[in-house]
Amino acid sequence: MFNTPFISLFLWKNKIMRRKIAAGNWKMHKNYSEAMELAEAISEAEIADNVQVILGVPFVYLKDIHEMVHSSGAVAVAAQNCHSADAGAFTGEIAPSMLRSIGVRYVILGHSERRQYFNESEAWILEKMETALKNGISPIYCCGEPLEVRKAGNHELLVAQQLQGSLLQLSVEQLLQCIVAYEPVWAIGTGETASPDQAQEMHHFIRKCISEKYGEEIASQIRILYGGSVKASNAKELFQMADVDGGLVGGASLVADEFIAIISALGGIS
Repeated sequence: MFNTPFISLFLWKNKIMRRKIAAGNWKMHKNYSEAMELAEAISEAEIADNVQVILGVPFVYLKDIHEMVHSSGAVAVAAQNCHSADAGAFTGEIAPSMLRSIGVRYVILGHSERRQYFNESEAWILEKMETALKNGISPIYCCGEPLEVRKAGNHELLVAQQLQGSLLQLSVEQLLQCIVAYEPVWAIGTGETASPDQAQEMHHFIRKCISEKYGEEIASQIRILYGGSVKASNAKELFQMADVDGGLVGGASLVADEFIAIISALGGIS
């Protein structure tokens, strides 16, 4: 946590300068009509000027939802993954160049489910980030620890290793195009949530790691989202933390009223 009121005030002022983000990760949910209905409801909601909404939708809906929401200026779409190559014999994969050709501006990379179920290494995540950036797509880079690591008290060590293996290998110019999402893996889909103080502690640690490599001025510009069971009921308390710049929301992003309430909570933070 903070050591002096001055540091707390400094980070709070820089937080205000960072545009807040409400990102939804729909994962492998919703049929086409359900997805379009949900996207329409979100795009028609009142969204504060200081909030960017990003919808991480399944590949097959990206183009249609992008065409529906992009004119609002407040809502954009994100792919949930991409390959590290621009083209090639990779059956079933999607290249960043393909995503960019249909207007996609963001891609979620390094999600804990990709790491766990598809054995994605930090080196490969870095390759994906570099290719996405080359194509003008901003990565939403995910990092975070499972329960056993948290219980052992090694959560900062693991997150530092993740950052060092990928995000911190980027140039300053590349880094400034990235968004970071901290995922306490033990709080994803379990109903468990890190306390606001726990979230702030890890977000502050991540920003410190970035600062040690690139300097405090650069670190203060990076948006860091909280990605562990954000709900309308806990959103405001989480978003009031100085280093929490929004959320990467899972289950709650699949329910229009719930996600819109989260967006509203984020817009009300000043």
